[in-house]
Amino acid sequence: MGQPGLTTQAKLAGTFVKDLYVAKAKTQYAARVQHGPLAQAIVWPGKLNPYPFYDRVRDMAPILPLPREAKVHVASGHAVCRQVLKSHDFGVGGRTIVGKDAFEFSMSLLEMDPPEHTRLRRVAAPAFAASRLGGYATAIEKIVHERLDDVEPGATFDLIDQLAAPLPIRIISELLGVPDVDERRFLRWGTALGSALEGPHGLWHAKKILDAKTGLDAMFERIVQQRRADPRDDMISMLVAEEGAAVRSEEILPLCVLLLVAGFETTVNLIGNAVLALMRNPEQWQLLVKDPTLAARVVEETLRYDPPIQFTDRIAQRDSVIEGYEVPAGHRVLCLLAAANRDPARFERPNFFDITRTDIDHLAFSGGVHYCVGAPLARLEAQIALRVLAERMPKLHPGGPPRRRSSVTIRGLRSLPVTEAH
Repeated sequence: MGQPGLTTQAKLAGTFVKDLYVAKAKTQYAARVQHGPLAQAIVWPGKLNPYPFYDRVRDMAPILPLPREAKVHVASGHAVCRQVLKSHDFGVGGRTIVGKDAFEFSMSLLEMDPPEHTRLRRVAAPAFAASRLGGYATAIEKIVHERLDDVEPGATFDLIDQLAAPLPIRIISELLGVPDVDERRFLRWGTALGSALEGPHGLWHAKKILDAKTGLDAMFERIVQQRRADPRDDMISMLVAEEGAAVRSEEILPLCVLLLVAGFETTVNLIGNAVLALMRNPEQWQLLVKDPTLAARVVEETLRYDPPIQFTDRIAQRDSVIEGYEVPAGHRVLCLLAAANRDPARFERPNFFDITRTDIDHLAFSGGVHYCVGAPLARLEAQIALRVLAERMPKLHPGGPPRRRSSVTIRGLRSLPVTEAH
């Protein structure tokens, strides 16, 4: 029997907690029981520098099975993670983020393997093609200049609030076809949904995610109806044009939500992490100031050195062997992308932030069929933002202590005070 007095929304939130929390809880429990270094990074998300813990995990073995009951293996070596991400023996099938009773939380492409994944990706990918994004370069640069124009000379400002967050929100809104975007509301909703990737922290968090999803669904539903009657040159119109063919009607809203979250979550954290690394390594900042064309290198080095997405997971679709380790069918492999990106077996001086590095074989955008579809847009936005920032504010330096987001999966900043004042 259902609990009396609960609203439908609260019941859905309860279902969401149950479905989304299981895998996270198993991994946490197993790591704590084992007293391994991974447990410390999980217990204090955002409070500690996770990279020493990643080093300790990787030193134990490139792939490390947790206690048998968890059915989880932690991969931290670059070669191991790359093999898992690219292998057809591993997929996302069976790791469903939510149960079928809470479909409104579905993140679409994130839960699909081929051929369904291939079908939807073919529809979404053209919006992020280099040929299409080239037309956004001017708009991106204009927004960056506008945001920096609003900063008083010598003032201390929050780089996240002033630049890193508004930029991708405005661009992804334009790409999707969202008119008159409320940046604050978009940021709140998108951040809430992004936090769903690692599980809720309780009923209050689940309801916060549910409220965000409900608000976004209502907004996108209105726009979809408008585009059915009056199509335009935007992503939502492209999805509507494929409705009934490559895209089922019930897939449009989840795909819109996924594209929104993916379109800004990575970029805001990429820009923030890049500027923080540059501020903590002033000699690297000076290299960028002297040669702003190094912005592309800064982006790639940041993706390697301090990636926005710290890990992802895959499920063994059949009994597999990875680097000599047996992974039974149905077992989860947690790929520590951030650990793989600092694997000394793959990179020289992996713990040094070096924007002149030419070896950029990182795994920040995952790999295989689930390689991030929005990677070209994130790169373009971050490159332009960093170049313009270096050109306009060459004396930029820290203006106060940064605040990290409290998250295990997503590594980013709540705030990053910076200034040009002496």
